Amino acid sequence: MSQAGIIKPRFLEDKVRIIDGVQVQTTPPASIIVSGPLGRLERNFNHAGAELTLEGGEIKIRVYGRGRKALARLGTIKKHIKNMMTGVTQGFTYKMKIVQSHFPMNVKVQGNRLVVENFTGEKNPRIIELPQNVKVEVRGDDVVVKGIDKDLVGLVAGRIEAGTRVKEKDLRKFLDGIYLYEKKVGMD
Repeated sequence: MSQAGIIKPRFLEDKVRIIDGVQVQTTPPASIIVSGPLGRLERNFNHAGAELTLEGGEIKIRVYGRGRKALARLGTIKKHIKNMMTGVTQGFTYKMKIVQSHFPMNVKVQGNRLVVENFTGEKNPRIIELPQNVKVEVRGDDVVVKGIDKDLVGLVAGRIEAGTRVKEKDLRKFLDGIYLYEKKVGMD
């Protein structure tokens, strides 16, 4: 039997159900605004070759292409939208532990900066810039990063961990730093 008469679609489609308490607006072709009790998030998926439309209580995602890469883009966009809806309803919290073995480290938040003093005995403080939409608290030996944008919360946690990385010392002996130990949905 010949396959010449069968026309395959040049795109992949999927739908995401809108969570209760969330308002969604789409702007053609692929911009989305998600609003909820904790705030509002905007995202643009034009670079991914996608098209977003609202149909009833669902968001219809259409990605152009048929292969594995198109399927991967579709799944990525779907998960980003789900994370946006979770963020505006519950939020995200990442907990980090301050580990110090040789030198007593002093960590504090000053405005939109996290200041780490006396890290491995250094005279100059290490400063990590923090974005406006993320809240960082120091509670004893813990650093708590909270926010509604999962990507931004993860980025800040990564910056803090990278900013307190030990260099030019024996890593088996100098375990000092701030390390991520818990990721969870919800802001306590």
